[in-house]
Amino acid sequence: MLYLAAVLALYGCGDIEKAERTEAGQEAQAGAITPRAGTEKSETKTILFFGNSLTAGYGLEPDQAFPALIQERIDSLDLPYKVINAGVSGETTAGGKGRIDWLLKQPVDVFVLELGANDGLRGIKTEETYSNLKAIIEKVRSKNPEVEILLAGMQIPPSMGQQYTQDFRDVYTRLAEEEQVGLIPFLLEGVAGNRELNQGDGIHPTVEGQKILADNVWAILEPVILEDTPVASS
Repeated sequence: MLYLAAVLALYGCGDIEKAERTEAGQEAQAGAITPRAGTEKSETKTILFFGNSLTAGYGLEPDQAFPALIQERIDSLDLPYKVINAGVSGETTAGGKGRIDWLLKQPVDVFVLELGANDGLRGIKTEETYSNLKAIIEKVRSKNPEVEILLAGMQIPPSMGQQYTQDFRDVYTRLAEEEQVGLIPFLLEGVAGNRELNQGDGIHPTVEGQKILADNVWAILEPVILEDTPVASS
């Protein structure tokens, strides 16, 4: 899946990132998404979505971002999970590595890691991105040994150079294999490069685009949480 050339230009000028940082604030804000009334259970588990503006739902209402749409699906199935959206616009993997400790003060049962796009579009060395993502995974596991981890794969425009583009994509498949975590092949599958599914900046998904992101995540997340949910006795 290829991005439009305009996407790279927008990121390269830095204007989008500055706007994101202004909106998000300088401190990480993790928002718990309230489950539907009647779904709270004494043993409710936590799904933490840790990412950048894609997770935060930049430009949209909080309930339109894909983590909130995942909560809706969980509620419809009456599953004992609470979603926390810990997306911060403009976040890099280095920023995420520094931020994660604060979030791990609470127990996490499922951790969805969505970072790296800002690294790639800045041309940060792929080994640095790999190292930061790996460190985040290790920190999460250290605090929550039984945690289930999903990694959201990302791709960047070929205009960064074919070798860098391939190396960047390989960061995610390599980590998934080495760390034995679930892989969402490409979070923006079906959305990247589609003008109708992105906001005016050509980067951030619209409401309809976020629904597709939720589909991409749910395809990998659903089996994980269903397998880990006890079957209610009749």
